[in-house]
Amino acid sequence: MFTVILLTSPRTGRLDPSLVESLRNAWGGGDANWLALDEAAEFAVPSMPENRWEVWESCQAMGVDLVVVATEGRRKKMLLADMDSTMIQQECIDELADEAGVGTRVKEITARAMNGELDFDGALRERVGLLKGLDEGVIAKVLADRITLMPGGKALLATMKAHGGHAALVSGGFTAFTAQVAAQLGFDENRANTLMIHDGVLTGEVAMPILGKQAKVDALKEITARIGISEGEVIAVGDGANDLGMLGRSGFGVALHAKPSVAAQCEIRVNFGDLTALLFVQGYPQTEFVA
Repeated sequence: MFTVILLTSPRTGRLDPSLVESLRNAWGGGDANWLALDEAAEFAVPSMPENRWEVWESCQAMGVDLVVVATEGRRKKMLLADMDSTMIQQECIDELADEAGVGTRVKEITARAMNGELDFDGALRERVGLLKGLDEGVIAKVLADRITLMPGGKALLATMKAHGGHAALVSGGFTAFTAQVAAQLGFDENRANTLMIHDGVLTGEVAMPILGKQAKVDALKEITARIGISEGEVIAVGDGANDLGMLGRSGFGVALHAKPSVAAQCEIRVNFGDLTALLFVQGYPQTEFVA
């Protein structure tokens, strides 16, 4: 048995009931269940629809995300999340680079690395090198003035944790940022890279080993083993090429507003919904969201 979820942007979209009904009828689905009025609905189907991706493309043109998942085991016991452009709306290294006057160059490297065009480790070292000499006080300034949380993150964390879930933030960014974001959102733990600082300024180096794609997979393996759950009981979310390993191994791997080359490799793609989409995918109605 599979469940079909249709959802749209909570801010700008409106999910048309006629779309839900027409798709339900075409796929021989069960009764529609509205998870959130005008925003998200679901229905059961006996098998994976053969024309799933063709219909997905049509839904995208209407501003609607279409997700089909196995019904059994939908509610996961752990959230494993990327930070940059996932739990926050920015790339922290790009914001630091703007303050250092090298924003354009660093953003170009970041985009290519996240799209899988560059080796992540090498790209990170190159970008950090361009920050050499930047005053460490700029980190606090960027956190205060430039970093904003991705909509829906607080509800996602609070709701999963209220149902006994564990939450881990695993980022290719920096501990100076993950520590604050994790505290704000209620993550149980966080892992990231460490910027090297000497005499109050960035040295242009990052502490080794670099936390990249494999380190995120390792975190998935280590944390699930420690808390006694399977990798299939994890919902992971990210947007970049360095997230593909953990997204592919988790029970649910969600490409959130991801680069096209990344989304193409994921079964669950959210382009219009916010982070509460991860709750709808797990079958939580909006009435069960924890503020």
